[in-house]
Amino acid sequence: MTATAHLLASGPGWRVSDIVCTAGPKDRAFEEEHPHHCIAIVRSGSFRYRSTQGSAVLAPGSLLLGNRGACFECGHEHATGDRCLAFQFEPAYLEGIIAAVPGARRNDFGLAHLPPLPALAGLLAEAEAITDDPDRLEETAMRLAGTVASVLSGEKSVAERPSARDQRRITRALRHIEGHCEEALSLDALARQAAMSPYHFLRTFRALIGMTPHQYVLRTRLHRAALLLRRSELPVASIAFDCGFGDLSTFNRRFKRVMGANPSDYRRA
Repeated sequence: MTATAHLLASGPGWRVSDIVCTAGPKDRAFEEEHPHHCIAIVRSGSFRYRSTQGSAVLAPGSLLLGNRGACFECGHEHATGDRCLAFQFEPAYLEGIIAAVPGARRNDFGLAHLPPLPALAGLLAEAEAITDDPDRLEETAMRLAGTVASVLSGEKSVAERPSARDQRRITRALRHIEGHCEEALSLDALARQAAMSPYHFLRTFRALIGMTPHQYVLRTRLHRAALLLRRSELPVASIAFDCGFGDLSTFNRRFKRVMGANPSDYRRA
């Protein structure tokens, strides 16, 4: 095998993997089949991609697009190796995202690839930067699928002000986070609280609050932890677990990144 896949995160209907290929000019390309709909960010290297939707030479910043059940080949006639961050989707999951994209008229990908586009640059960089943070990858997977569907539709993105109804729904989710931030709060669960589809919830929440639901949950947990560090003498580990962090090292790392000091130093300051 010339390619190895390391699963980074997964959930009902989606998965994200880091795929490293070591094939070179002497390796013969062979036909494969996409087991899921796929959007793969080319992180390094280059290769020729040929599928039923077309063919292209892909380089860093390009997106490989694949439809479930479609046959494809990857060739490395000119150089050795590549690395991709692959987002894979079950049909129903992807259809739920595309249904909320204005102008999107098909539930799969009509092209084999997208070149490095300015409209995608920020999102692709964000996706690569959070590969060590599985909790954020589902939101990124949704945003990536929605953005690709929008680009393929040819419709210009127009920021719509959330309706009063959607504002009430997001407020309901905000109150739920405030009262239950120490619990496991998945994107799907929060969307159900708001009676919205996950992608519509994610997009509307970000438009109203200025951050994603995961970022808001993390902010709420860290704020509560900061108050407990200043107002109580509870051990740092107890505060971490009481505020919803699964382990102390993750809490310490995220607290320092946001607050500028580790929890013990913050308490003493």
